[in-house]
Amino acid sequence: RWQPDEQGLQQVLQLLKDSQSPNTVTQRAVQQKLEQLNQFPDFNNYLIFVLTRLKTEDEPTRSLSGLILKNNVKAHYQNFPPAVADFIKQECLNNIGDPSPLIRATIGEFVVWHQSCYFRDLASINTSDGSFGALQKICEDSSELLDSDALNRPLNIMIPKFLQFFKHCSPKIRSHAIACVNQFIIGRAQALMDNIDTFIESLFALAADEDSEVRKNVCRALVMLLEVRIDRLIPHMHSIIQYMLQRTQDPDENVALEACEFWLTLAEQPICKEMLSGHLVQLIPILVNGMKYSEIDIILLKGDVEEDEAVPDSDQDIKPRFHKSRTVTLQHEGGEGEEGEDIEEDDDDDDDTLSDWNLRKCSAAALDVLANVFRDDLLPHLLPLLKGLLFHPDWVIKESGILVLGAIAEGCMQGMVPYLPELIPHLIQCLCDKKALVRSIACWTLSRYAHWVVSQPPDSYLKPLMTELLKRILDSNKRVQEAACSAFATLEEEACTELVPYLSFILDTLVFAFGKYQHKNLLILYDAIGTLADSVGHHLNQPEYIQKLMPPLIAKWNELKDEDKDLFPLLECLSSVATALQSGFLPYCEPVYQRCVTLVQKTLAQAMMYNQHPDQYEAPDKDFMIVALDLLSGLAEGLGGHVEQLVARSNIMTLLFQCMQDTMPEVRQSSFALLGDLTKACFLHVKPCIAEFMPILGLNLNPEFISVCNNATWAIGEISMQMGAEMQPYVGMVLPHLVEIINRPNTPKTLLENTAITIGRLGFVCPQEVAPQLQHFIRPWCTSLRNIRDNEEKDSAFRGICVMIGVNPAGVVQDFIFFCDAVASWVNPKDDLRDMFYKILHGFKDQVGEENWQQFSEQFPPLLKERLSACYGV
Repeated sequence: RWQPDEQGLQQVLQLLKDSQSPNTVTQRAVQQKLEQLNQFPDFNNYLIFVLTRLKTEDEPTRSLSGLILKNNVKAHYQNFPPAVADFIKQECLNNIGDPSPLIRATIGEFVVWHQSCYFRDLASINTSDGSFGALQKICEDSSELLDSDALNRPLNIMIPKFLQFFKHCSPKIRSHAIACVNQFIIGRAQALMDNIDTFIESLFALAADEDSEVRKNVCRALVMLLEVRIDRLIPHMHSIIQYMLQRTQDPDENVALEACEFWLTLAEQPICKEMLSGHLVQLIPILVNGMKYSEIDIILLKGDVEEDEAVPDSDQDIKPRFHKSRTVTLQHEGGEGEEGEDIEEDDDDDDDTLSDWNLRKCSAAALDVLANVFRDDLLPHLLPLLKGLLFHPDWVIKESGILVLGAIAEGCMQGMVPYLPELIPHLIQCLCDKKALVRSIACWTLSRYAHWVVSQPPDSYLKPLMTELLKRILDSNKRVQEAACSAFATLEEEACTELVPYLSFILDTLVFAFGKYQHKNLLILYDAIGTLADSVGHHLNQPEYIQKLMPPLIAKWNELKDEDKDLFPLLECLSSVATALQSGFLPYCEPVYQRCVTLVQKTLAQAMMYNQHPDQYEAPDKDFMIVALDLLSGLAEGLGGHVEQLVARSNIMTLLFQCMQDTMPEVRQSSFALLGDLTKACFLHVKPCIAEFMPILGLNLNPEFISVCNNATWAIGEISMQMGAEMQPYVGMVLPHLVEIINRPNTPKTLLENTAITIGRLGFVCPQEVAPQLQHFIRPWCTSLRNIRDNEEKDSAFRGICVMIGVNPAGVVQDFIFFCDAVASWVNPKDDLRDMFYKILHGFKDQVGEENWQQFSEQFPPLLKERLSACYGV
């Protein structure tokens, strides 16, 4: 076996080090030296030796060695003595699993470039020496490279070879071979698509393999094929489903988990219903059975530990949380502000402290999506089972039944309604179960039925549920506290002002929990308090409630340092509280306001130092600034005019000017929200800055950043209303962008509505400048505002449109039917606005004459015709 000569090795290493020098003279010397050394074939042995064996050397040097070798092989491989070629080949195969990804990629690429000498004699590879594992690594690391024209598609040779190995006598080899091919399914590699039928047949042949790794890889392959080549599986779907039903019950949990993914993936396919209908009778019991905690879960979850509230949390218990920055939305018919565009997905399962995906979670998720596909058709298969589970004496089985009930809540709600009057009281009883895991799952499942609970008379279910949930918030088990707090937040969102009669009782509980909770649950408690404030709004503004709530919040606020990330949820919570309490927050506003300004200032200063000397300073965490800006917005919105003195005594406008130009979109988004709120609350401090601020607002009317654009648009509208005719110099900066946005296809609803409002407001204060553009935006303007509730913003925008139609009536003629429809969307316009509508409608009717008007109004939908006739006599 070849060994390097120590002196020669040092020479090669020196050469590699020199070649990394920026000096051109050194570089030239290196090139000459390389050409000399290439006369000696075993120079290549040194190169591969540095790449694969010298683990003490730094990565760049080892990688460079590989690069030079690769070029040599490309140029001179046919002249290599067989011994050198073999040494290189063997070293590559033995080291393809190098711990360093860079070295692995270098070797992998090397193997791939010279696949001809590897894959020709693949069959003769000593299959027990791990070289197949090495191949699997190559396939993982270089799947795209293997299917590229640059290398004449080595996959064309490899895929058929791999498929031959599906029949190998060693289970390890069979398993590796499937895993190799599996790397190419999702990318739809051509070589695999050409062999797809053979692949599927070979998988079927291995379906009952005695080796669990093989079965797992077969299941994984079928799940991926379902995503990319369902057309090829459909003819065999019946037997595949039968197979997966078996595998989902595999004694090896890893196999069962892979198989269970099949149901999740199938549920997303349009053919799911037709393919699965006949199999539900078998599938449902299997999924339900998979939803039980395994013995290992219970040990890991300390399922037998009941009281752990005094055990401090470790830092890794706490998942990073993300602040949802302020986005200004409008109120719609029938509901509060809608957040249709970026609603966060709720976690569908309560046991996320075991955040690794397991069979229980996968089964629950599958049942949830299937309930959404089959709706109430699922219930005949489930209800008989549920009865046995929910009242079972073994707590593990009872617990799984409660999880089942929660999983189907969304999809089967209609069909479940007749059973809820019996089930909800039973679940409320389970909140007092002696097992903590039963209490916690009961919290989650009840939260999934909160909507129904709230729709019933409050004394029937809401009151008993609330009473028990509040007790669970004070449970002695941390997992139950967490589940109860989350469930209570969901209940608050559903119940809104229904909670007002119980506020005193709710606050006593939440405040008591402050003294009781460890770190992680404290963060969830802030959320429950913030949600409560959002849900009951100004009803919280009572001296007795303020007395209960504010002292503990302020105590926490004083306890936390400026660099403590726990400030985020507390700031968010205070922001909701300030908005709800309005003037009731006044006694607390000064220190809160000051600290927010300090957080913004500190973050900006740190960002500046970092930008000037990135080597000496750390980049700041800008979330501190974002959350502080959002709380300032909450203060401005809640305190209104009272915020004026605070603004007067601070440099917030200067800071805001910097934040509005920050590189990070979320910082700009929150800055514009605050600018709009300050404009409404104390315009005298904003006005002197308008000349500097407007160009920045104009630059941010860029729908690439939806939320930034949305908030900038809204702020421009608020500024217009305050500036009046003085807005004139700025119309040209913003109007073209607004008109472009309102005409863009696929613009999210919130942004469309805010854009329409702002165009209307601009037109209201500067009709001469905006009206000439009328025909370019009137149609989308009308369609985007017809669904908004009557409110101040809608009022000012429609006044603007009416004024503009007065200036440029021709601009609306082509789209007059849309204007009529938008007018009819008003339930109760103010008298003078109603007059404006009346004049325009009658003016138009008089202009075209009775006969033409009759023809025109024949096109109206009956409801529109009726409304206009009843309200405006046209």
